[in-house]
Amino acid sequence: MHLKILLPFQVFAEKSGVTRIIAETPQGAFGLLPQRLDCVAALVPGILIYETATDGEVCVAVDDGVLVKAGAAVLVAVRRAQGGVNLGQLRAVVEQEFLTIDECEQNVRAVTAKLESGFRQRCAIFQHD
Repeated sequence: MHLKILLPFQVFAEKSGVTRIIAETPQGAFGLLPQRLDCVAALVPGILIYETATDGEVCVAVDDGVLVKAGAAVLVAVRRAQGGVNLGQLRAVVEQEFLTIDECEQNVRAVTAKLESGFRQRCAIFQHD
């Protein structure tokens, strides 16, 4: 398989000769082998594992995203990714950086919720008039 891990503004990794991939979804982890049928899966923050003959097993911490398998091509598009450290450190990265929402993002979500609430209330008033 040919694996490409995409970030919003760059290609994080591109590997050929991938023999298996393990990814985490909201329903749990699942594996991909070269003969598997084409599929699409939503990814949750976690560890993506792939294996090649030259590199062996490689672990990458990934944020929310999507995985698409089409033929021998596997595209993984995520917001953030980090590799190059051992599995224990990657799990800590996922817990500290990917699963926690920073203060700015919390503020944006709160303001968006208020805007949506106000819009719904105005639509309800308009509908009753």
